[in-house]
Amino acid sequence: MISKRVKLSVVIPAYNEAEFIGDCLNSILHEIEGKNYDLEIVVVNNASTDQTREIVASFPKVKLIDEPSKGLVKARRAGYLASKGELVANIDADTRITRGWFDKVFSEFSKNEKLVGLSGPFIYYDLSKQVNYGVRLFYYAGFVTYLLNRYIFKVSSMLQGGNFVIKRTALEAIGGFNEEFDFWGEDTDLARRLIKAGEVKFTFDLPIYASGRRLEKEGIAKTGGRYIINYFSTIFFKKPYETVVKDFRNKYEKTLAKIKE
Repeated sequence: MISKRVKLSVVIPAYNEAEFIGDCLNSILHEIEGKNYDLEIVVVNNASTDQTREIVASFPKVKLIDEPSKGLVKARRAGYLASKGELVANIDADTRITRGWFDKVFSEFSKNEKLVGLSGPFIYYDLSKQVNYGVRLFYYAGFVTYLLNRYIFKVSSMLQGGNFVIKRTALEAIGGFNEEFDFWGEDTDLARRLIKAGEVKFTFDLPIYASGRRLEKEGIAKTGGRYIINYFSTIFFKKPYETVVKDFRNKYEKTLAKIKE
């Protein structure tokens, strides 16, 4: 049985996230304030060239490690290896914890000993309600595919990268993070392999707030199409269709600066 006294590690990769990492950490600290959790926060400074490292270092309750080799999966792996929790939560530096997020995690793992992976959707805090409604419809379509793949075809499950929790023993059993993936398909690959170790669940009751900067710059249809292509490529061919990742940080930060002016 999993209880609130079981150690939970929150791992956060961060590459040039000075704009967002402070809000992310504050949201976690605010949510756990006064709670009886055994929890550690691990931030992986992933070759940042901005003030990310300095900002993280200003939080005394946060464990900071450096991963000089740039890449999302490399950073997740570095954080996982540096963490100690029986449960490992993987969130992104531009996310913010929703109310009750940790209680939901402990509750789900406590009532199901076979559960090895848990995930939920994004709510984009910097995009319009109309865009979030469209994203919600996309999740509903994905959820149908998830049910088919999990219960009918039994070939995979569904994890949302940036909002998932895994059991350490299960991750160790499947060989850890797959560094053949860098960004596209990394969550699908993990879900596909994790079902061999136990149950992987996606629930709309575990949302997390996230920045929609990629959707803002690339567009919902184009971004959604890329996720779909890489999702099926990962399931059927065990590799992503795309390996190149566009970095929207600098463009997005310039846009934010203009808005603030």
